[in-house]
Amino acid sequence: MKSSDVDILIIPGWSGSGPEHWQSRWEARLTTARRVVQDDWYKPSRHVWAERIVQAVRSATRPVVLVAHSAGCSAVAFAAEHLHPGEVAGAFLVAPASEKAKGAVPGMGPDFIAHRRERLPFPSVLIASASDPYCTQDEARELAEAWGSEFVDAGDSGHLNSESGHGPWPDGLLRFAGFLKSLSAVPQRLSQ
Repeated sequence: MKSSDVDILIIPGWSGSGPEHWQSRWEARLTTARRVVQDDWYKPSRHVWAERIVQAVRSATRPVVLVAHSAGCSAVAFAAEHLHPGEVAGAFLVAPASEKAKGAVPGMGPDFIAHRRERLPFPSVLIASASDPYCTQDEARELAEAWGSEFVDAGDSGHLNSESGHGPWPDGLLRFAGFLKSLSAVPQRLSQ
């Protein structure tokens, strides 16, 4: 599977990933990528954010691959319980935020803090750094296990955002291309 074969939905976390963030750069570079826009990037709500993802998935015309960062990873897990088998080909999850980190964010909806810990109904990879200030690697490994995600150790990479030097993040783009290739079968879109 190549990026031109799928609809890539970019799922930012709290604050929406600014213009220098790798998600924004990928969105500009990958022709089939588009951002799932939330009404308020500073007040995440479990139901609102999940519903916005579900709507974006259902309006896609090709198999969907989700690309989430930080609290966006939680939003993907919340949305997963409302998605039908075959609607999502896979999820590329990067630097999830811990419950403690989410709880410390002003405006974070109380319903958004706790992680949904059920297995995701699609293949996924979770990439986490050993030096992420918002989630320890042990916490990230626990989430990967709960979600059924392949765990990838990103080494000493901070929060894998522009502040930690991962604006363009070419290594991530290479890993994303490898993830796309690993998705063995393109799921058929369900009738809408």
